[in-house]
Formats: sequence, C-alpha cells, structure tokens
Amino acid sequence: MQETELTAVPETALWTLRNRAEEALRPDSTFTDTEAVRLYRALSGEDFERFGPPSQVHSMRAVVIDTVITDYLAAHPDAPVVALGEGLQTTYWRLGEPAVAWYSLDLPEMVATQRQLLPTAPGITRLPHSVLDRSWLQQVPSGPAVITAEGLFMYLPPADVAQLIADLARHFPGGTLVYDSIPRVFSMATMRGKVRLSDRYVAPPMPYSQSLRQARRLPDRIPGVVAAQDLIPPRGRGRWGSPLLRWAANTPIGRALRPSMTLLRFAE
Repeated sequence: MQETELTAVPETALWTLRNRAEEALRPDSTFTDTEAVRLYRALSGEDFERFGPPSQVHSMRAVVIDTVITDYLAAHPDAPVVALGEGLQTTYWRLGEPAVAWYSLDLPEMVATQRQLLPTAPGITRLPHSVLDRSWLQQVPSGPAVITAEGLFMYLPPADVAQLIADLARHFPGGTLVYDSIPRVFSMATMRGKVRLSDRYVAPPMPYSQSLRQARRLPDRIPGVVAAQDLIPPRGRGRWGSPLLRWAANTPIGRALRPSMTLLRFAE
C-alpha cells in the first residue's frame, strides 16, 4: 500500500485524482483516464474517503483542458505545453504522450511526489518552483505555447494573478492560457473554513475568485491579453447533463454563482 505526505494545497491533488479515477471507473461514463486509475489504485493507503462523495466536476474540467491542448497543438504543432501547478494531473497520458516539449511546474514537494509516483516520461521537464517565482520562465523558451492552470489560480493571492497573466502574455506571445475559477461566494466560504467535504477534511482557503463579467474585462485590464472566452464543459451524467441546469448556469444569476473556465489569447 502506498500513501503520500502531501498537506495543505498540494493535498488537493489527491482530491482531484480520486474524482477523475472514480469517474473513469464507472461503466456508464465516457471519461477515460487510465493513468489516474492506476495511480488511484496504487495509493490504496490513502484515506480518499476524507474528500467526501466523488464528483464529476474534475473529470469535466479535464475534458475541457484536453480539448484546448489538442486544438492548440493542431494549429501549432511545435509549441510546448506549460502546465502550471500540475500536481497529479495525468493529462500527458490521456493525450497519448504527445511528442511535444511538456513543462510541468509545481512546488518542490509536489515535484518530488510526481517523480515517485508517476511514470518516467522523457518528454516532461519538471520545474520545482512556485508559479510566483518567475525564475522558472528562464527555463522555458519564449514564444507561442499552450498554458494550463488547472485548479491553481483560486489558491493564489488575488493581487498576484493579474501580474502573473501579464508575465505569461509577455513571455508567450501568440500563446493561450486556460484556467478555472470559482465564484466569490465559494471563495468567501473557503476563507471562513466553511467548505467541509467530510468530518475529516476542510477545503483549504481559496482567496482568488473570478466572475464571467470580470473575465470578459481582462483584455482591457491586462497588457498582452487580446481575447477572453468562457468555456462550457461537456454534459455529464444525471443532473450534470440536464438541459435545465445548463440553462440556469447561463442566466445572469447563474453566471455569477457558478464556477467557470476561461481561455485567454495572447497578442502575437
């Protein structure tokens, strides 16, 4: 039996891993994530039940990320993938180990865990840095790239996010950035310690939130950002596939209260 020693924000990588693996294991699901399932089973010593009932949200998010990367590489086959705060994401293997330069950035303790648990992948360069330590940019070529920040920005100080996006736009002209955001009401609940997934786990503070209205204003606020697009996840199972739910999520109130995924395009 294996288990990790991850705590605080890095521990959330286990939460998202469990949700992707559980969804991939369902016979009524179309989501496939073979490496997540392998790792989930290997970590049998972990108390995954502390994260509460499984949810589809992280597999739906993963499908959006996969689509963005695939589409961008189809148009820019020589561009690298830059995965910020990658954690235990298994995107590289879901996409069939693409023959591109793949840069995976995360905190040193998480990179050590990745090297221990994930398969050897010559195509991946692991960068043990905080995303806020810009020295990592010196290790990644400047130019067009597809950048992912999956489950990352909500954990960063709000004042730092806009500057980080501006730095990414400057270093990766012609690139694109995809990331997910939480609504302000959820952010405030985490800051008060009110998001309890079980009697053994409380979600860590998530100080950064973003509404769809705020996302649409980014091209006017951040140098180098030329377009912002709201990405709609695919329909899921059960209530996640309900046309009524999708309609409600796109009403003015729904747009203010739901999580979102944003695609930013950078100037050439």
